Amino acid sequence: MPLKNTGTEQHIKETAKRMFFTEGKLHATTQEIADAAGVNRTALHYYFRSRDLLIAAIFQEAMQDLSQRLNECMTADQPFRDKTENIIDVFLRHMIAFPYQETFLVTEINTLGSRLINNIQSDPVKSYLLEAETEMGKGSIPPMKPVHFLMNLFSLLSYPLIMAPIYKKLFKVNGKEFKELMEERKGVIMGMMFKE
Repeated sequence: MPLKNTGTEQHIKETAKRMFFTEGKLHATTQEIADAAGVNRTALHYYFRSRDLLIAAIFQEAMQDLSQRLNECMTADQPFRDKTENIIDVFLRHMIAFPYQETFLVTEINTLGSRLINNIQSDPVKSYLLEAETEMGKGSIPPMKPVHFLMNLFSLLSYPLIMAPIYKKLFKVNGKEFKELMEERKGVIMGMMFKE
């Protein structure tokens, strides 16, 4: 059996990621992915055997990337407010570049089950939640269960992007105008999450 070319394998994954995360083609077939990657479907199946295995590989990489970004932000050696601003910056920048990634992850978790989530580390989250609790004690953020603070933060970040197609129609804005709205989100979110 010939050795697999990891360059071709990675190219197929990157093509599929672009189609799923950037273009929003969440239901692209293996034939469409193969065509976009410039390989035949047999080659795609040689590397991934099925669409589900390709999806699982992409999902695992995306979750690992999300976990790594989250860990770096939450464990940074900086004040809590700065740390939170950094989380917002990093996530908005990433979500604007890959507007359909969140939808992809949620769709696949619901389709393939939570067994796919196996590489999210909880220690950085626990540390961030303890800091949130300390900030509540200082009065800089409203008192609540710290987990609600973090869920609110993530909801304020991701929900507008997940709902982008509907919001563009509802607010009658084009892609450029919507992107400008998203770039304003940091100030809006910080104003909602912090008292000062």
